[in-house]
Amino acid sequence: MERKNFLKSLLVGAISTPALLSACGKESDSITPSTGGTGTGTGTGSSSCAVAPTETEGPFPTKAPASYVRSDITDGKAGHKMTAKITITNTNNSCAALAGALVDIWHCDAEGNYSEYGGSGMQSTNYTNVHFLRGRQTTDANGQVTFTSIFPGWYNGRATHIHVHVYAANGTSMKVTQIAFPEGSGSAVAAVNGYGKGLNGYTYNSSDNVFSDGVTQELATVTGSTTAGFELSITFGVAA
Repeated sequence: MERKNFLKSLLVGAISTPALLSACGKESDSITPSTGGTGTGTGTGSSSCAVAPTETEGPFPTKAPASYVRSDITDGKAGHKMTAKITITNTNNSCAALAGALVDIWHCDAEGNYSEYGGSGMQSTNYTNVHFLRGRQTTDANGQVTFTSIFPGWYNGRATHIHVHVYAANGTSMKVTQIAFPEGSGSAVAAVNGYGKGLNGYTYNSSDNVFSDGVTQELATVTGSTTAGFELSITFGVAA
């Protein structure tokens, strides 16, 4: 987060006119937030050969990720089905597909709660002894892993997101980042509408403390519907 604050301070110091500041606004400035909608939208992931942004693991990382090598991470949690396809490329090799990398993901359930944590002020519901919506896969020859999950819910202070940690085959950490979701009318976020609690009080990407500096390299493509299920796809570059 220090990196983001530093870059923001440089921007404010270098640009003095409101017009120029407006021209440098975030991608999500043009999104009209919606609390309804029945269709889905698509986001555009990064097509350039660039290293994915580094983000925080957050307060709820998987405690023993090697114990959850699996493709289906649902563990019986209710929600709209979502298939997540994540591709890892090597920025040190012209962004060729990176085979053999370990990819961990984790995210909250429909109510905004994480497994392996709880019983505290940060999350009152106690899920310390369960491990839903967490998993690890190894990238194939195309640099891809596929997870079956549910569409994430949301919780106060954060936009809808998925955590991703990429390791080399030998276990060396290469990248910790996060996946952002397209928002606004016609998006999957609007269609899911926060499950039972709606989007009143939802934090959009433009105000999120992780994504507010831009989501160009972290914005997934999300297609599908609440009835048919959703498919998420994104590509992350790492310096392998």
